[in-house]
This record gives sequence, structure tokens and C-alpha cells, in this order.
Amino acid sequence: MSLFLILNLAIAVAACALLYFMQQRHVSFTKRVFTALGLGVVLGAAFQGVYGNGAQVIKDTNEYLGIVGSGYVKLLQMIVMPLIMVSIIQAVLKLRNASSLGKISALTIGTLMATTAVAATIGILMAKLYGLTAVGLTSSAAEVARGAYLEGKLATAQEISLPKMILSFIPENPFLDMTGVRNTSTIAVVLFSIFIGVAATGIAGKQPDVFESFSRFVHVAHAIVMRMVTLVLRLTPFGVFALITQVLAKSSLQDILNLIGFVAASYSALILMFGVHLILIALAGLNPARYVKKIFPVLAFAFTSRTSAGSIPMSVQTQTARLGTPEGIANFAASFGATIGQNGCAGIYPAMLAVMIAPTVGIDPFTSHFLLTLVGIVTIGSVGVAGVGGGATFAALIVLSAMNLPVALAGLLISIEPLIDMGRTALNVSGSITAGTLTSRVLGQTDMKVFESDAELNLDTDQQVA
Repeated sequence: MSLFLILNLAIAVAACALLYFMQQRHVSFTKRVFTALGLGVVLGAAFQGVYGNGAQVIKDTNEYLGIVGSGYVKLLQMIVMPLIMVSIIQAVLKLRNASSLGKISALTIGTLMATTAVAATIGILMAKLYGLTAVGLTSSAAEVARGAYLEGKLATAQEISLPKMILSFIPENPFLDMTGVRNTSTIAVVLFSIFIGVAATGIAGKQPDVFESFSRFVHVAHAIVMRMVTLVLRLTPFGVFALITQVLAKSSLQDILNLIGFVAASYSALILMFGVHLILIALAGLNPARYVKKIFPVLAFAFTSRTSAGSIPMSVQTQTARLGTPEGIANFAASFGATIGQNGCAGIYPAMLAVMIAPTVGIDPFTSHFLLTLVGIVTIGSVGVAGVGGGATFAALIVLSAMNLPVALAGLLISIEPLIDMGRTALNVSGSITAGTLTSRVLGQTDMKVFESDAELNLDTDQQVA
């Protein structure tokens, strides 16, 4: 272990000690996440500036930081399936109404897909505004290799169809799906949990004692799982610090400058789409500024971790404890939003890529036929993304192959992919929270006392404190 590595780790430990001290002093959760983000940005940029891109000491430092950052993400992923299962079952037991369940599902999924269509449109507009085109771009060895990899995955993307996607949601082996083995495992577990809840409510009148026993069991299981969620979420500032430090330390400034147009266009589109979310929140009669303040910690985690699925526990906690959304709706929105209608990965990104690549094969991307076809394919394809791994990559493959555009050119963006993916993931999570909030408001189930409260969620005592 080199002296520089020891020095780097000592600085990182000191930063974590500061975050722990803030936790012990009961500094608000939001302020701790803000501080962690700032510390990570400063330290990651310092590592990059001092050692330079690709330095071995940075790689070694990031391996140790990964124990905290990646370890935190793994803990969140560990509790995703238990959280979804017990929360959905308990929600169905409380509803005891199939029509209410149908309304929640329809409103949630409808909002996710509608906002994805809007996101695609915004992506197209930004591509036009910034004059994005793949014509004339040169390829490095890494980008050529990435292009070849994408072409190898093309056959898998072309096999995807809406009927196959819908069929893949049905859990053939629910216990296997609980391990997350399939890319549609999250939705499959949601459906299996609904099935259990509906079956249980079916015996409520005939066997009330059995139903009551099962209901108590689910209540106990739910209390234990939520305690697990609380314990893991306490580590959020540490995870955010480690993850953002890793990203900044290994990012190449030159690569970012070479494709600064696409980076700027992407973040402009992401910011505009986030603005659309806030407009929807305002139209629902909620204060957008208060809303942003309440959801910032989960967006910060999604931004640094680049995982929509891993954000599910924190998203549910935020929606229920800070926005006043019922737990059943929050779980539906977070679960479906992690796999269907992702505004960033399945909306903006593939739309911008298609517009950027079309001129390389002599297609004018701004004809009405091309644009209408593109928005339609992006919206429908946003459901298909759930069936395959790779998120934004497969969303792009589905759209580009459906539009008969060369997929290998998508590899040109490999060097800036992590930077853009951070914003995309945050927007995905924002979209799912927006869907849950709107669904709750439309159904008149939002607890406005919770939303209007300025209380912070204190994960140390499991109570909300001013």
C-alpha cells in the first residue's frame, strides 16, 4: 500500500468521521446528504487534479471507496424485494377493493408512460437546439469495441415485442424472481404479492380467524422490514460521499470536453423534464418548492449511485414519510417506475440518439413522419426496457433498431456515459415519485398534514422531528 493511497484513504475516513459527527449531533438528514455530496465532489475533483486521469492510485483508492459506496447500494438492493412484497400485500389487505387497485395501477403506469412521451419530445427539441449529429465523429479503440458489443446485443433487442414483455411480467417461479434473477423480477414480485393479497382478502368473510392471523403476520413482517430499511438508510450520506468521489475521480475532463455538446443538451433536457414534473406537481395543488426540498435526498442518491432499483426503498420512505402518499401507492409507483416508463433512460436518451444518428444514413430526423414514429416507439419501448438488462443501452438499441438506424454509433458516447447516466437515473426516480404523488392526489389519499409539515425524517429515532 503506497503512501499516497494511505493519504487518500485517511482523507476519506476523515470525511466519513465528519458525517458521523453530524449524525451524532442530529443534523438533519437533508443537510447531511448535501454535505456528503459536496465533500465527494471536492475530494473526487482533487484526486483527478492531483494524480491525473487513469492513475493507478486513483484506481486503488476507488476500490476501497467501493466498499462503502457499492456496499451501500448492495444493502439497498438486498431489501428491495422484501420491502415490495410485504408492503404490497399489506396495501391490498387494507384496500380490499379490486377497483381501487386497478385505479392505482392504471394511473401510475399511465403517468409514467405519458411523461416518457413528453421526455422524448424534449430530447428531440434539445437535439435540434444544440445541433447534435454523429456525422464526422471519430471513434477511439474503446468506442469501436463498444459499438461491436452493441451490435452483438442487437439480436436480443430485436426479439423484444410488447406481447413478450407483458408475458415476462407473469411470475412463472416467484421464488426465483425474489432473487432478482430476471430483469422483470421486480414487476413479477409485485404481481405475485398482489395475487397473495387478493387471495387473502377472498377468505376474509369465510375464514375470518385465518385472515386475521395472516394479516397480523404481514403486519409484523412489514414492521421488521421497515426497520431494516431505516437501518440501511442511515448510511445514505456515507454512500453518497463514496459514490460521487469515485465518479469524479475517474472521470476524464478531456472526454467530457470532446462531447460537451451532447452533455449540455442532455442535462438541458433533463432539467426541462424535471421542470415538467414540478409543473404537474403544481397542477395537483402542491407546493413545488416544498416538494423539491422533500425529495432531494433520494434524488441525490439516485444521481450518485446510478441505480433506479436500488433507490426503491428510499423512494418509498420519502413518499410516505415526507409527501404523505399512502404506502401502497408509493410502492406501486417506485416499483413500476424502476422498470417502466423511465423518463431519462427510456425517454430522453434514445430519442436524442436517434436524432443524432439519423443524418449519418441520409435521413432527415425533423420530418413529421420520423418524429411521430420516434415518439411512439420510445413510449412503447419504455415498457420493453424492463425485459432486458442495461437500461438506457437497451432502450437505445430497441429504438435504433426499430427505426433502422446503425446501433454501433451509440458507442461513440462511451466516455461520457457515466456522467449522463447520473442525471438520467435521478430523472427516472423523480418520474416515479411524481407518478405516485399524482396518483395519490387524484384519488384523494394524500395526507396534506405530512406534506405541509417542515419536519425532517430522523432515522436515528424512527420519528419525525422539527
